[in-house]
Amino acid sequence: MMNTTSFRSDMESDLDLEECGFGGIGIIDESLYSFRARSTSSLRFRREITRMPLKAGAVSVSATTAEKPKKRYPGESKGFVEEMRFVAMKLHTKEQAKEGEKEVKEPEERTVTKWDPTVDGYLRFLVDSKLVYDTLEGIVDKAAFPSYAEFRNTGLERSEKLAKDLEWFKEQGYPIPEPSSPGVTYSQYLKELSEKDPQAFICHFYNVYFAHSAGGRMIGRKVAEQILNNKELEFYKWDGDLSQLLQNVREKLNKVAEGWTREEKNHCLEETEKSFKHSGEILRLILS
Repeated sequence: MMNTTSFRSDMESDLDLEECGFGGIGIIDESLYSFRARSTSSLRFRREITRMPLKAGAVSVSATTAEKPKKRYPGESKGFVEEMRFVAMKLHTKEQAKEGEKEVKEPEERTVTKWDPTVDGYLRFLVDSKLVYDTLEGIVDKAAFPSYAEFRNTGLERSEKLAKDLEWFKEQGYPIPEPSSPGVTYSQYLKELSEKDPQAFICHFYNVYFAHSAGGRMIGRKVAEQILNNKELEFYKWDGDLSQLLQNVREKLNKVAEGWTREEKNHCLEETEKSFKHSGEILRLILS
Protein backbone atom coordinates (compact mmCIF):
# COMPACT_ATOMS: atom_id res chain seq x y z
CA MET A 1 0.00 0.00 0.00
CA MET A 2 1.22 3.51 -0.77
CA ASN A 3 -0.51 6.37 1.02
CA THR A 4 -1.19 9.83 -0.37
CA THR A 5 2.10 11.24 0.88
CA SER A 6 4.39 8.41 -0.26
CA PHE A 7 5.68 10.70 -3.04
CA ARG A 8 6.65 13.29 -0.49
CA SER A 9 10.47 13.10 -0.89
CA ASP A 10 11.96 16.53 -0.14
CA MET A 11 9.03 18.59 -1.37
CA GLU A 12 6.92 18.55 1.77
CA SER A 13 7.49 19.61 5.39
CA ASP A 14 5.66 19.06 8.65
CA LEU A 15 4.82 22.75 8.64
CA ASP A 16 2.96 22.36 5.33
CA LEU A 17 0.92 19.56 6.84
CA GLU A 18 0.28 21.43 10.07
CA GLU A 19 -1.11 24.42 8.18
CA CYS A 20 -3.71 22.16 6.55
CA GLY A 21 -4.62 20.18 9.64
CA PHE A 22 -2.23 17.23 9.32
CA GLY A 23 0.57 18.36 11.65
CA GLY A 24 1.71 17.73 15.23
CA ILE A 25 -0.44 17.09 18.27
CA GLY A 26 0.27 18.08 21.87
CA ILE A 27 -0.95 14.94 23.61
CA ILE A 28 1.50 15.39 26.50
CA ASP A 29 -0.15 18.62 27.63
CA GLU A 30 -3.58 17.09 27.08
CA SER A 31 -2.69 14.04 29.19
CA LEU A 32 -1.34 16.19 32.01
CA TYR A 33 -4.48 18.32 31.98
CA SER A 34 -6.67 15.23 32.09
CA PHE A 35 -4.66 13.84 35.04
CA ARG A 36 -4.92 17.11 37.00
CA ALA A 37 -8.66 17.30 36.39
CA ARG A 38 -9.20 13.77 37.69
CA SER A 39 -6.92 14.38 40.69
CA THR A 40 -8.78 17.57 41.69
CA SER A 41 -12.15 15.86 41.33
CA SER A 42 -10.92 12.91 43.37
CA LEU A 43 -9.73 15.22 46.17
CA ARG A 44 -13.10 16.99 46.39
CA PHE A 45 -14.84 13.61 46.52
CA ARG A 46 -12.68 12.44 49.46
CA ARG A 47 -13.39 15.68 51.38
CA GLU A 48 -17.14 15.19 51.00
CA ILE A 49 -16.83 11.60 52.21
CA THR A 50 -15.01 12.66 55.40
CA ARG A 51 -17.72 15.23 56.21
CA MET A 52 -20.57 12.74 55.96
CA PRO A 53 -21.50 10.93 59.21
CA LEU A 54 -21.30 7.17 58.87
CA LYS A 55 -24.13 4.98 60.04
CA ALA A 56 -23.37 1.95 62.15
CA GLY A 57 -21.94 -0.81 60.02
CA ALA A 58 -21.41 1.49 57.07
CA VAL A 59 -18.30 0.99 54.98
CA SER A 60 -16.31 3.96 53.65
CA VAL A 61 -15.79 3.61 49.91
CA SER A 62 -12.53 4.86 48.49
CA ALA A 63 -12.81 7.49 45.76
CA THR A 64 -10.41 5.46 43.64
CA THR A 65 -12.81 2.51 43.60
CA ALA A 66 -15.94 4.66 43.24
CA GLU A 67 -14.63 6.50 40.20
CA LYS A 68 -13.95 4.91 36.83
CA PRO A 69 -11.91 7.40 34.80
CA LYS A 70 -13.14 7.71 31.25
CA LYS A 71 -10.62 6.61 28.64
CA ARG A 72 -9.34 9.58 26.66
CA TYR A 73 -8.49 9.22 22.97
CA PRO A 74 -5.67 11.25 21.40
CA GLY A 75 -7.14 14.53 20.17
CA GLU A 76 -10.57 13.89 21.73
CA SER A 77 -10.59 17.10 23.76
CA LYS A 78 -10.21 19.15 20.56
CA GLY A 79 -13.00 17.45 18.63
CA PHE A 80 -13.34 14.35 16.48
CA VAL A 81 -11.50 15.81 13.49
CA GLU A 82 -8.38 15.93 15.61
CA GLU A 83 -8.84 12.23 16.36
CA MET A 84 -9.07 11.50 12.63
CA ARG A 85 -6.00 13.60 11.91
CA PHE A 86 -4.02 11.85 14.63
CA VAL A 87 -4.86 8.39 13.24
CA ALA A 88 -4.01 9.52 9.70
CA MET A 89 -0.62 10.84 10.75
CA LYS A 90 0.23 7.58 12.52
CA LEU A 91 -0.16 5.79 9.18
CA HIS A 92 2.78 7.76 7.80
CA THR A 93 6.36 6.61 8.23
CA LYS A 94 8.80 8.59 10.36
CA GLU A 95 10.41 9.76 7.14
CA GLN A 96 7.11 11.24 5.95
CA ALA A 97 5.95 12.85 9.20
CA LYS A 98 7.27 13.33 12.70
CA GLU A 99 4.18 11.61 14.15
CA GLY A 100 4.45 8.66 11.79
CA GLU A 101 4.56 5.14 13.21
CA LYS A 102 4.11 2.97 10.13
CA GLU A 103 6.89 0.52 9.36
CA VAL A 104 7.81 0.11 5.70
CA LYS A 105 7.26 -3.53 4.73
CA GLU A 106 6.61 -3.44 0.99
CA PRO A 107 8.74 -1.84 -1.78
CA GLU A 108 5.82 0.34 -2.94
CA GLU A 109 5.55 1.85 0.55
CA ARG A 110 8.99 3.41 0.34
CA THR A 111 9.34 7.11 -0.38
CA VAL A 112 9.98 7.72 -4.06
CA THR A 113 13.48 9.11 -4.51
CA LYS A 114 13.36 9.46 -8.29
CA TRP A 115 10.49 11.73 -9.24
CA ASP A 116 9.82 11.18 -12.94
CA PRO A 117 6.15 11.90 -13.78
CA THR A 118 4.73 11.68 -17.29
CA VAL A 119 1.90 13.65 -18.89
CA ASP A 120 0.07 10.42 -19.75
CA GLY A 121 0.38 9.17 -16.18
CA TYR A 122 -0.66 12.53 -14.76
CA LEU A 123 -3.75 12.56 -17.00
CA ARG A 124 -4.72 9.11 -15.73
CA PHE A 125 -4.35 10.43 -12.19
CA LEU A 126 -6.51 13.49 -12.92
CA VAL A 127 -9.22 11.43 -14.67
CA ASP A 128 -9.45 8.92 -11.83
CA SER A 129 -9.37 11.71 -9.26
CA LYS A 130 -12.27 13.42 -11.02
CA LEU A 131 -14.29 10.22 -10.90
CA VAL A 132 -13.74 9.99 -7.14
CA TYR A 133 -14.69 13.64 -6.57
CA ASP A 134 -17.74 13.25 -8.84
CA THR A 135 -18.74 10.31 -6.66
CA LEU A 136 -18.18 12.10 -3.35
CA GLU A 137 -20.06 15.19 -4.45
CA GLY A 138 -22.91 13.10 -5.88
CA ILE A 139 -23.25 11.18 -2.62
CA VAL A 140 -23.37 14.39 -0.60
CA ASP A 141 -26.00 15.89 -2.92
CA LYS A 142 -28.17 12.76 -2.75
CA ALA A 143 -27.70 12.53 1.05
CA ALA A 144 -28.79 8.96 1.78
CA PHE A 145 -28.16 9.99 5.40
CA PRO A 146 -29.19 13.49 6.56
CA SER A 147 -25.72 14.23 7.92
CA TYR A 148 -24.26 14.14 4.40
CA ALA A 149 -26.18 17.28 3.49
CA GLU A 150 -23.95 19.23 5.90
CA PHE A 151 -21.14 18.90 3.35
CA ARG A 152 -22.80 20.42 0.31
CA ASN A 153 -21.19 23.51 -1.17
CA THR A 154 -18.27 23.64 1.26
CA GLY A 155 -15.93 25.31 -1.22
CA LEU A 156 -13.63 22.27 -1.18
CA GLU A 157 -15.36 20.65 -4.18
CA ARG A 158 -12.94 19.64 -6.94
CA SER A 159 -15.04 18.14 -9.71
CA GLU A 160 -15.66 21.32 -11.72
CA LYS A 161 -12.04 22.40 -11.30
CA LEU A 162 -10.83 19.07 -12.67
CA ALA A 163 -13.23 19.32 -15.61
CA LYS A 164 -11.61 22.64 -16.57
CA ASP A 165 -8.11 21.14 -16.30
CA LEU A 166 -8.99 18.16 -18.49
CA GLU A 167 -10.47 20.51 -21.07
CA TRP A 168 -7.21 22.47 -21.08
CA PHE A 169 -5.20 19.30 -21.72
CA LYS A 170 -7.58 18.42 -24.55
CA GLU A 171 -7.01 21.85 -26.10
CA GLN A 172 -3.26 21.16 -25.99
CA GLY A 173 -3.80 18.08 -28.12
CA TYR A 174 -3.64 15.39 -25.43
CA PRO A 175 -6.19 12.54 -25.61
CA ILE A 176 -8.19 12.19 -22.40
CA PRO A 177 -8.25 8.57 -21.20
CA GLU A 178 -11.19 6.73 -19.67
CA PRO A 179 -11.13 6.13 -15.89
CA SER A 180 -8.90 3.21 -14.95
CA SER A 181 -9.24 0.43 -12.40
CA PRO A 182 -8.05 2.34 -9.28
CA GLY A 183 -10.57 5.14 -9.75
CA VAL A 184 -13.45 2.89 -10.81
CA THR A 185 -12.86 0.54 -7.87
CA TYR A 186 -12.70 3.36 -5.34
CA SER A 187 -15.78 5.07 -6.77
CA GLN A 188 -17.83 1.89 -6.52
CA TYR A 189 -16.60 1.25 -2.99
CA LEU A 190 -17.63 4.76 -1.89
CA LYS A 191 -21.10 4.37 -3.40
CA GLU A 192 -21.73 1.09 -1.61
CA LEU A 193 -20.26 2.34 1.64
CA SER A 194 -22.29 5.55 1.68
CA GLU A 195 -25.58 3.64 1.49
CA LYS A 196 -24.98 1.55 4.59
CA ASP A 197 -22.11 2.94 6.68
CA PRO A 198 -22.11 6.73 7.23
CA GLN A 199 -19.26 6.71 9.75
CA ALA A 200 -16.92 4.88 7.38
CA PHE A 201 -17.95 7.13 4.49
CA ILE A 202 -17.19 10.28 6.50
CA CYS A 203 -13.68 8.93 7.10
CA HIS A 204 -13.06 8.79 3.34
CA PHE A 205 -14.64 12.20 2.80
CA TYR A 206 -12.31 13.76 5.36
CA ASN A 207 -9.13 12.07 4.17
CA VAL A 208 -9.67 12.70 0.45
CA TYR A 209 -10.38 16.42 0.76
CA PHE A 210 -7.94 17.25 3.53
CA ALA A 211 -5.05 15.23 2.09
CA HIS A 212 -5.45 17.04 -1.24
CA SER A 213 -5.28 20.39 0.53
CA ALA A 214 -1.98 19.37 2.15
CA GLY A 215 0.31 16.88 0.40
CA GLY A 216 -1.75 17.06 -2.78
CA ARG A 217 -0.74 20.67 -3.35
CA MET A 218 2.92 19.81 -2.90
CA ILE A 219 2.63 17.08 -5.53
CA GLY A 220 0.83 19.44 -7.89
CA ARG A 221 3.62 21.99 -7.69
CA LYS A 222 6.28 19.33 -8.25
CA VAL A 223 4.52 17.99 -11.35
CA ALA A 224 3.96 21.49 -12.73
CA GLU A 225 7.67 22.27 -12.38
CA GLN A 226 8.73 19.16 -14.27
CA ILE A 227 6.22 18.60 -17.05
CA LEU A 228 3.82 21.58 -17.29
CA ASN A 229 6.19 24.55 -17.45
CA ASN A 230 5.00 25.64 -13.98
CA LYS A 231 1.35 25.92 -15.02
CA GLU A 232 -0.90 25.89 -11.96
CA LEU A 233 -3.96 23.74 -12.58
CA GLU A 234 -7.43 24.64 -11.33
CA PHE A 235 -7.33 21.44 -9.25
CA TYR A 236 -5.00 23.25 -6.88
CA LYS A 237 -6.97 26.50 -6.62
CA TRP A 238 -9.81 27.34 -4.27
CA ASP A 239 -12.31 30.20 -4.34
CA GLY A 240 -11.76 31.94 -1.04
CA ASP A 241 -9.36 31.41 1.83
CA LEU A 242 -8.47 27.71 1.97
CA SER A 243 -7.66 27.77 5.69
CA GLN A 244 -11.11 29.13 6.47
CA LEU A 245 -12.83 26.67 4.14
CA LEU A 246 -11.05 23.80 5.91
CA GLN A 247 -11.97 25.19 9.32
CA ASN A 248 -15.62 25.42 8.32
CA VAL A 249 -15.62 21.77 7.29
CA ARG A 250 -13.80 20.75 10.49
CA GLU A 251 -16.60 22.34 12.49
CA LYS A 252 -19.24 20.52 10.44
CA LEU A 253 -17.44 17.20 10.88
CA ASN A 254 -17.15 17.73 14.63
CA LYS A 255 -20.83 18.61 14.82
CA VAL A 256 -21.88 15.46 12.97
CA ALA A 257 -19.62 13.26 15.12
CA GLU A 258 -21.15 14.65 18.32
CA GLY A 259 -24.17 12.47 17.61
CA TRP A 260 -22.08 9.28 17.34
CA THR A 261 -21.37 6.75 20.05
CA ARG A 262 -17.78 5.98 20.98
CA GLU A 263 -18.09 2.70 19.08
CA GLU A 264 -19.21 4.54 15.93
CA LYS A 265 -16.32 6.97 16.22
CA ASN A 266 -13.85 4.12 16.55
CA HIS A 267 -15.39 2.45 13.51
CA CYS A 268 -14.82 5.64 11.52
CA LEU A 269 -11.18 5.79 12.61
CA GLU A 270 -10.63 2.16 11.64
CA GLU A 271 -11.54 2.98 8.03
CA THR A 272 -8.53 5.31 7.64
CA GLU A 273 -6.17 2.66 6.31
CA LYS A 274 -8.59 1.71 3.52
CA SER A 275 -8.84 5.35 2.55
CA PHE A 276 -5.05 5.56 2.29
CA LYS A 277 -4.92 2.37 0.23
CA HIS A 278 -7.40 3.55 -2.40
CA SER A 279 -6.00 7.06 -2.65
CA GLY A 280 -2.46 5.72 -2.89
CA GLU A 281 -3.34 3.48 -5.82
CA ILE A 282 -4.71 6.48 -7.71
CA LEU A 283 -1.68 8.61 -6.84
CA ARG A 284 0.71 6.00 -8.22
CA LEU A 285 -0.80 6.54 -11.66
CA ILE A 286 1.28 9.73 -11.95
CA LEU A 287 4.41 7.65 -12.42
CA SER A 288 2.80 5.07 -14.71
